Amino acid sequence: MTQARSGGPAVVALGGGHGLAATLSALRRVTTRLTGIVTVADNGGSSGRLRTELGILPPGDLRMALAALCGDDDWGRAWAEILQHRFGGDGPLAGHPVGNLLLAALWDMERDQVAGLDLVAELLGARGRVLPMANVPLDIEADVDFGPPQGIELVRGQAEVATTPGRILGVRLDPSDPPACPQAVSALETADWVTIGPGSWFTSVMPTLLVPQLRQALLRTPARRCLVLNLVAQPGETEHLTPEEHLDVLAAHAPDLHLDVVVADTSAARDIDALARGAARLGARLVTAEVRAPGLSGQHDPAALAEVFATTFAPASPAQA
Repeated sequence: MTQARSGGPAVVALGGGHGLAATLSALRRVTTRLTGIVTVADNGGSSGRLRTELGILPPGDLRMALAALCGDDDWGRAWAEILQHRFGGDGPLAGHPVGNLLLAALWDMERDQVAGLDLVAELLGARGRVLPMANVPLDIEADVDFGPPQGIELVRGQAEVATTPGRILGVRLDPSDPPACPQAVSALETADWVTIGPGSWFTSVMPTLLVPQLRQALLRTPARRCLVLNLVAQPGETEHLTPEEHLDVLAAHAPDLHLDVVVADTSAARDIDALARGAARLGARLVTAEVRAPGLSGQHDPAALAEVFATTFAPASPAQA
């Protein structure tokens, strides 16, 4: 593994939505050499509308990742707030965040998704880079068990899978072999650490492991890999899964993936021994810490999570090696 330079270790964070935003908010306190690789399968809300109308990548998760990396000065905070501002009312703009429209405009002007994202990152004074996991919008398909008499059925679409009342057995992408973002592949290959999660397990976390070129880069990178577990089960999507069963889901979708560290909130890990055994099956050690945001049961505290990352990423001393 390469040695961290003065800006900290090179870290790549995989995921989407609020989970990735929380991870990036924590990681930006640890390193400036940071890349977020974001899922592009959202088909609901503003992202779904823009994707359908303009044929572009769904911008919502990319926007949230950019906002999470904004600069700490007044300029960065102001632009992050502008980026996240959502129009009200019931007209054509209702429900659209400004950042989604800004990305859509830049992609229309630049005809280059990465250039548009980099331009917004520069505008925000972002501490890191945001990249899509693929260069085309994707759809998620899931095999869902609805129980008798309905049985197992195919559910298509991120929004539909995320809200299904049935038990999700597994997910896949359509197309199954999309063109990965080349810069994302390169970032994985040159990383010191890769983080996976937290987030919607089947619709944000698993998809980042299913793009073949990204997956191969994740398998061959010399980087160490850190998985961050969710704090609570999500209604519909994972309410039937224990924390250790989340690890089983990952192993089923990426059976060749080796992990080094699994991070779990102390209060969310119901059976520490079982969770430690599950982590060990993936080659990882379990790290437990209080990383829950005070008063917010389902959200990570970026400052607490940053402390865990800083300790985890710290080079081992000769005595520890």
